[in-house]
Amino acid sequence: MKKRLNITIEENLLDKIKAYADQNKTSISSLVEEHFEALIKPKPKLKNGMSLVEYMKSLPKSKVDYPEGYDWKEEIYKERAKKYGFEDLL
Repeated sequence: MKKRLNITIEENLLDKIKAYADQNKTSISSLVEEHFEALIKPKPKLKNGMSLVEYMKSLPKSKVDYPEGYDWKEEIYKERAKKYGFEDLL
């Protein structure tokens, strides 16, 4: 069952919303209802109610210890050269 809602907004904003609704072949009521649905939609949670950010922070920083001064860029170039047969160009 639908209920009526009265809201007050700036006139220039209302004009823009009317134009947007016309362009998208929808009503202002539908736009407002969709927006409210998105606002109250539950946020996805991981196990134990953790958010994704909390989960990422709980992970160990790295499982591999790389030597100081390890050059990632150089190692990637070497591996790609080996993969595509260009190792003699390095």
